[in-house]
Amino acid sequence: MVTQPPERLLRTILRVLLVAFLAIVGCNPASKATHMKDAQQTKNPYYSRTDTTKLNVPDATWKKILPADVYAVAREKDTEYAFTGKYWNFEGIGTYYCAVCGNKLFRSDSKFASTCGWPSFFETSRPDAVTYQADSSLGVNRTEVLCGRCGSHLGHLFDDGPPPTGKRYCMNSIVLEFEPDDLIHQPRSN
Repeated sequence: MVTQPPERLLRTILRVLLVAFLAIVGCNPASKATHMKDAQQTKNPYYSRTDTTKLNVPDATWKKILPADVYAVAREKDTEYAFTGKYWNFEGIGTYYCAVCGNKLFRSDSKFASTCGWPSFFETSRPDAVTYQADSSLGVNRTEVLCGRCGSHLGHLFDDGPPPTGKRYCMNSIVLEFEPDDLIHQPRSN
């Protein structure tokens, strides 16, 4: 019989219990993200986490592919209500992608607690992750943030964020998809 040192055995037991608990209560973000990713990829032929080629897909096509609530925000520039989105106060560690096309947008280490009611970031994952467009639709001059790959509306950019950029990317949760860093399967340090 192979025995493990007590601390290694304890870590293994704790990991198993944590995974079991999360699976039972339905709060396993890794399985939810994988399920969502699989659903997006089977229903949406334009979805890719690796392809950065700009897309030129007509809204009529997006309307057939996307859920109605995602379409309303992404393509019709709607906004979800403050404090209602799934990521506004979410603190997971990982990467945020465009829910429409899979484009990598933000890392969790650029997310910060904001009182605005939407998930807020101070920088994008790479310079071409998003594009910008002037928006005066509410009679106020704002900067709209669009996905750099599919052109979907994500939210707006403001100059009241924290250092080091002073920017606040105020995004709609519904057009974001979160993939947690895989903490359970990382190599162990002995």
